[in-house]
Amino acid sequence: MSSALPVKRLLIPLGLLACCGPARAVDPAALTPAKNWVAPLFTKQNFRSMTLRGSEARATTSGAVNVVDLNLTVFSGDASNRVETVLLSRAATFQPKENLAHGDQGVRVIRDDLEAFGTHWTYDHAQKKVSLQGGVRIVFNAEFKDLLK
Repeated sequence: MSSALPVKRLLIPLGLLACCGPARAVDPAALTPAKNWVAPLFTKQNFRSMTLRGSEARATTSGAVNVVDLNLTVFSGDASNRVETVLLSRAATFQPKENLAHGDQGVRVIRDDLEAFGTHWTYDHAQKKVSLQGGVRIVFNAEFKDLLK
């Protein structure tokens, strides 16, 4: 894993540095990309909410963060620490102000009850909602009682 400085530089545009220390104005164009980074997020009660990982993250001048090999793991946010959803994408954009992630190069969504794939996608963390708009394929791992009745 790379040094803490690139991760700290990643956290500034992600808006996550508030818990780690004082933020300062930073020109995203001047930042080197964070390599092989991990950013855990916690609830106010100190339970894990989400973990973001990637092989590279680069801030843009608009405040978004472009991520290569995104692995976004959403947790229950309570003492059970249960994994609710995992999103995997080769290329994604994270918009910290809106708490949104999106991409056009495909996503794999993994849950206990389903696995979904799509080419154009959006994840809204506030609503814990994934929207798939192109090339969608869903495999349900749950029983549908009386589906064809």
